[in-house]
Parts: sequence; C-alpha cells; structure tokens
Amino acid sequence: MIVLGIDTALRTTGYGLIRLEQGRFTVLDCGVIANKPALKHAECLRRIFLGIKELIENYHPDAASIEAAFANKNIRTTMLLSMARGAASASAAVCGVPVYEYSPKTAKRAAVGMGTAAKEQVASVLAAMCSLEVSQIPNDATDALALAVCHANIAARPELAHLAKEL
Repeated sequence: MIVLGIDTALRTTGYGLIRLEQGRFTVLDCGVIANKPALKHAECLRRIFLGIKELIENYHPDAASIEAAFANKNIRTTMLLSMARGAASASAAVCGVPVYEYSPKTAKRAAVGMGTAAKEQVASVLAAMCSLEVSQIPNDATDALALAVCHANIAARPELAHLAKEL
C-alpha cells in the first residue's frame, strides 16, 4: 500500500509518500511544495494542485491522508489554510485517489504513540522507523509523513476502519 500524506499551507505544503509492505514502512519521497510570499494566492493554489497531481502521477498512491480542518484564532489564516487544503484534496480527487482526514493529534499518536509530540520527536521516530537520517526529513514534511503513517496503520487493520474518515 502506498499513502500520500499532505500537510497543507499556502506557502509551504509538506508531503510524504510511504509504502507499507509486510508491516514495514519505506519512505518513497518527502518534501515541500514551496510558494514565495510574493506569489498571489491563486498562483499558490495552482502550484499546490499541480504539485500534488504530479506526485500522484509519479507514485500512484492508493490513498491520500490530509490534516483535518480546524479553526485558527485568525479567520484569514483559517481561510487560507482551507483553500490550500481544498486545492490538495481536489487534485487527489481529480486523479481518483481517495482522501482521508485526521486531526494532528491522531496522526502523531498513530505515528509515534503520543498526540502532543513535538515535530522533532515525530521526525526522530519516523526516521528510525523508516531507516532515514533525521536530516533527510524537511521540517514541513514531518507532519505529512505522520499523516501517511497514520492512514497506513489504520487501513492495514480492519478493526480500526471506523477511525478513517473519507472526504
């Protein structure tokens, strides 16, 4: 099973692609779709959409896992995050890849056993789990990898199917 994890933001969308095979995780790719501050919002959304589409076309994931929507204190930030989330979800949908959403705490708990883990803790555990150096995981890709591992763990165990919420 191949899962694409996506941690959306307008300026830096993290992604992580993992393969779960015989109970072992392999990181196929991880990184960021970076948009410069000077870019207009519509251009950032286009780049997110096309970046996710390219990843799907290259790796053919069975599912995508994305962070659940949440309300930020700043309504403008919430709206921008939601637009980026929509661009990524729409890209997966166009490619026929089902999208599942998980809260950040659920993703971290499934990936490292603790929902309140810091990014550095998540990166360390994921690096050990996937035989990587921590330096090989870009900061903004950490949560995306945790989302991918979360969905792979849940999808591989039928008794946990009730935890997977498809968009």
